[in-house]
Amino acid sequence: MTDGAGIGIEKAWSWKIFFLQWEWLLVLVLLLVFIVNTIISPYFLTVYSLVQTPATFLDKAFIVFPMMLVIILGRIDISVGSTVAISAVVMAIAYNAGLPMPLAMALCLVVGTAGGAINGILMVKFKELSFVIVTLSTMIIYRGIAYIILGDQASGGFPDWYSFLGWGSVAGIPFIFLAFIAVAIVFGILLHKTKFGRTVYGMGFNSTTCEYSGIDTNRVTLIVFTLAGLMAAVTALFLTSRMGSTRPNVAMGYELEVITMVALGGVSTSGGIGKIGGPILAVFIIGYLSYGMGLANIQAPVVLVVIGSLLIFSVLAMKVRISPKVKKSAM
Repeated sequence: MTDGAGIGIEKAWSWKIFFLQWEWLLVLVLLLVFIVNTIISPYFLTVYSLVQTPATFLDKAFIVFPMMLVIILGRIDISVGSTVAISAVVMAIAYNAGLPMPLAMALCLVVGTAGGAINGILMVKFKELSFVIVTLSTMIIYRGIAYIILGDQASGGFPDWYSFLGWGSVAGIPFIFLAFIAVAIVFGILLHKTKFGRTVYGMGFNSTTCEYSGIDTNRVTLIVFTLAGLMAAVTALFLTSRMGSTRPNVAMGYELEVITMVALGGVSTSGGIGKIGGPILAVFIIGYLSYGMGLANIQAPVVLVVIGSLLIFSVLAMKVRISPKVKKSAM
């Protein structure tokens, strides 16, 4: 049976084990971020700030969910930022060429999904290639195509109703936040309550064993990377809605931010371990941290140093946390 973080035997309930979970540490870190931000900026702790701020950083958070699956699988995808760019550029060009906006949005989703599927197909057909090399190559190719299509120009002029995706609210709650919650529920069920999710964990522990057990590991790999492409396209929709236009250089560095969120969320970069709650908390930790430091006029390089330090801390802490379990299981 799975305990939600990996494959293992079913354990009896324990309050100690419950409160020693990684997610509780992230809750404390989030509270610390709120306290520090409140101290350095009097404008942070307001209802408007806390409710509306997520609209400024949740667009990239949609990629966190499939990236979590990718890393639990023991892989990585560094092409997602470029997938966002090519999806957004194709949508903008198609709309300005006369395609109705709903169809242009559908085309955006098709392009992103195809980009992710290409990654999966390459990994399945050419297993001798490193997944890092595959996604590095497609990262360069997708971004290059975006530049070929649009050059160094911007493209926009979207209809007014399209801005609702990024800036609209429902009962005072940003629509993008509601969409994020809905997607989180879907991926939470997929990862923790389905056979597919258990298979992803199993492949993260030992893909070869799963393959010899009759599991179609190629199919799982293809689905996971296709989902990554689809959610990159969803990010493209929300990002272009917020910006009102797009350029070939949009979402530059998104892949590193998303991987940071997943790693900080307690997903092991070695594969096989992680829960959905951790990356969700990490999204808000990094989002509110960046926002608060921005309010205090702290320079962007300092923010990057802080986020990088958090990543190093999370990886080291995960190693310390996992090592005793590994040693115990080996005895």
